[in-house]
Amino acid sequence: MWGGRFERRLLPELERFSSSLEIDFELYPVDIAGSLAHARALARADMLSKARLSAIERGLRKIERELDGGTFEFRETDEDIHTAIERRLTELTPAGAYLHAGRSRNDQVALDLRLYSRWAASQLVAAVAGAVDALASQAREHASWLMPGYTHLQRAQPVTVGHHLLAHAEPLLRDAERFRHAYDAAGEMPLGSGALAGTTLPIRREGMRSELGFDRLSLNSIDAVADRDFALDLIYACTSASIHLSRLGEDVVLWASSEFGFVRLADEISTGSSLMPQKKNPDIAELLRGRSGRALGSLVALASVLKGLPLAYDRDLQEDKAALFVAVDSTLDSLRAAALLVQHLAFDRNRLAAAAADPNLLATDAAEVLVAAGKPFRHAHEEVGKAVRAGKLAPPWSADASLRKRTAVGGPDPRRVAARATAVHRQAAALKTWSSKRPPALPK
Repeated sequence: MWGGRFERRLLPELERFSSSLEIDFELYPVDIAGSLAHARALARADMLSKARLSAIERGLRKIERELDGGTFEFRETDEDIHTAIERRLTELTPAGAYLHAGRSRNDQVALDLRLYSRWAASQLVAAVAGAVDALASQAREHASWLMPGYTHLQRAQPVTVGHHLLAHAEPLLRDAERFRHAYDAAGEMPLGSGALAGTTLPIRREGMRSELGFDRLSLNSIDAVADRDFALDLIYACTSASIHLSRLGEDVVLWASSEFGFVRLADEISTGSSLMPQKKNPDIAELLRGRSGRALGSLVALASVLKGLPLAYDRDLQEDKAALFVAVDSTLDSLRAAALLVQHLAFDRNRLAAAAADPNLLATDAAEVLVAAGKPFRHAHEEVGKAVRAGKLAPPWSADASLRKRTAVGGPDPRRVAARATAVHRQAAALKTWSSKRPPALPK
């Protein structure tokens, strides 16, 4: 890569320290796609003959097959996937030595990471849709099943299982929008920015942008190679989704405990104990809580890398991929696991109904009856509070009747819940459709 400037190699120990090959190997499909687009741009600029372009295209396709099939032979001097591919290309054809004209690893890496981020964002949207769809299915089936709602983990007012499950779907739908924003944020094409100051070669960036399916060109070559905001956006969306899955997991853990008994754990979503024969543990739900730390750690890691960097490119940015890949992989796994967990939840209707029969859940209803009759709310609140303390609360109606009176948009009325579950199904389907059309096709 830079043999003309140096007489001696980097120390082997430092080669291992600086190598990112083990991590950025994942980028090889998008690196090859970017190299193909760059080669064609060179050809359009009359910097590469048709014969050499054909040789480069054949070489890159052969390299892709080798990497796909696990037959690619790496060398100790391969510092990263980008240099490994270029090294192999020059072994296959002398034309490979022409490929890097007008390109730096700085804009090459920025391009690869943006292509990967767009792919990842589209996959994450689809995974969110799967989890949301599972929640909507269970919510529709249990739209009228009574259960206590909680504040401070204390029984508060009656709701339904469906209403509670949809309360987990709503934040995930917001996360889908965050992932779609991250997809758009990564839609800027940096190739052609060179190391930081572009190139004197007559390469037309617009052709590469169109071929690679980006929405727009980067407008400052320094920023193009230094920017990792799009990666932060994607990791933040992963962090947000992971936090929401953690809260879902916590609810399942509570519901599956003997103290609640709202959920019976199916064998397919639980594990046992190596010592205690009677145990059936909600390990998948617990892992949803635990795995959330990975995305959060990645967010802190990348933000810490970026916070003190001078412009333009610095080797610290090599750490971006480790943070991003961990966040994406763990969030994808968690979303898919959450969908399976929700699909297999079996609710105990009798246990739920018994808990919802607590008359104190209707204390607010009793106060509102007094308010409707003209009593000031604070006086009604005090009167009902005294009745609860004395154990003499007389609920004005049943929990079922209470729900039927809560017909405002967003309320727990079973008809509202069923309608919202159907709407959430449609939203999930729309997200799947959006994802299926992205990322744009990469050049072949």
